[in-house]
Amino acid sequence: MINNLPGLRTFAQVVAAGSLSAASREMDLSLAVVSKRLMQLEKELGVRLLQRTTRKQVLTEEGELFYAEVTRILAAIDQAETVMSGRTKAIDGTIRLTAPGEFGRQWIAPAVAAFQQQHPGVSIQLLLSDLVMNLLDAGVDLAIRFGSLEDSSLIARLLAPNFRVLCASAAYLKQFGVPTHPAELVHHQCILIGEHRRAVWRFAGEENLSVQVVAAFTTNDGGAAHTLALEGAGIARKSIWDVGDDIACGRLIRILPDFAIPAAPLNALYPNNRHLAPRVNALVDFLSERLGKVRRWDAAMGKSESSR
Repeated sequence: MINNLPGLRTFAQVVAAGSLSAASREMDLSLAVVSKRLMQLEKELGVRLLQRTTRKQVLTEEGELFYAEVTRILAAIDQAETVMSGRTKAIDGTIRLTAPGEFGRQWIAPAVAAFQQQHPGVSIQLLLSDLVMNLLDAGVDLAIRFGSLEDSSLIARLLAPNFRVLCASAAYLKQFGVPTHPAELVHHQCILIGEHRRAVWRFAGEENLSVQVVAAFTTNDGGAAHTLALEGAGIARKSIWDVGDDIACGRLIRILPDFAIPAAPLNALYPNNRHLAPRVNALVDFLSERLGKVRRWDAAMGKSESSR
């Protein structure tokens, strides 16, 4: 079995140049290296390819047959390299992308639509789910997620800042009152995302506070929790990306603004053992630029906090 591409290229060059010395000059290699490569190739094949004298070289019968095949093989390799060289620069192909449901519908779907308009050769498969999936098992190129990186097999790139808020409708607060301290949350109807009726809500600051809240409503869908809050069902803990517009226009009211909730930044995640295709790199750059410019909650939240 031949596994000697340098030898094949050297043999082809020797035949084309007419001699080993001419080939060595054209390849910028020493005559000894050229001669060694040719001898190694003949040894691997078990046949003599060239009859060499001090005055000329002549292809043997086996050499002529082999040279015809080698030129065809090298041409195919060169063509393949040319195609791949173009692919490493081309923004086309399919991207499988996953994102949380509510955030994906509100922010990622419009963004990838705009990206695809710029790069019509790209096809996007957008998978929206609040479940954390294994990217390799699911064949996913890129995941958009909130929070710190826990899986060491992934690489995270920060896309945009984020912070969480507690919010409720004006109707709910009129009926149940406005809490002034996290400890008062135990007496309120809380909306939890997940399967458990109890959860610990933590607050950062000079004093680290933890409050165990009991759910009046639980749901496995972030969008449903958002709707429940709008309908006056209780207090929800949500990303500002989900509820910022509602707070800005008064559909929801932020509560306990002086008690910050630990931040969970927005990241793009991808497997660390995978070379990112140009189309995926381009999409990450596009999302970073587009999402990083969003500041529509500055007036409602305060610039210092929304820039975190």
